[in-house]
Amino acid sequence: MTPPPSEVPYGTLDLMVLKTLDAMSPLHGYGIARRIEQVAEGSLTLNQGTIYPALLRLEQKGWIKSEWGTSENNRRARFYTITRAGRKQLQAEADSWARTVAMVNRLLEHES
Repeated sequence: MTPPPSEVPYGTLDLMVLKTLDAMSPLHGYGIARRIEQVAEGSLTLNQGTIYPALLRLEQKGWIKSEWGTSENNRRARFYTITRAGRKQLQAEADSWARTVAMVNRLLEHES
């Protein structure tokens, strides 16, 4: 039995959005959310109340930019791309995440 999809771990959504846009931009918000869910293989769900505030925050920080376009189903949508500053932030966050994972793994593997 597979566990139900979980919430986004605190502090990781920015990293996931930046990585997704680095690999696949431009994408609209719905496309970003679905791609993250696809890569997470069903272990994560994102809703509009999660993804759109994150996109706004990332855009305000200058890590992504957006422009209006037409989606594949012929609707107006904002399409997001990662900026140069966003790529630098992506690298910094990926490095930080790798250090955090290594630390937690050491703690879990340490025998009492």
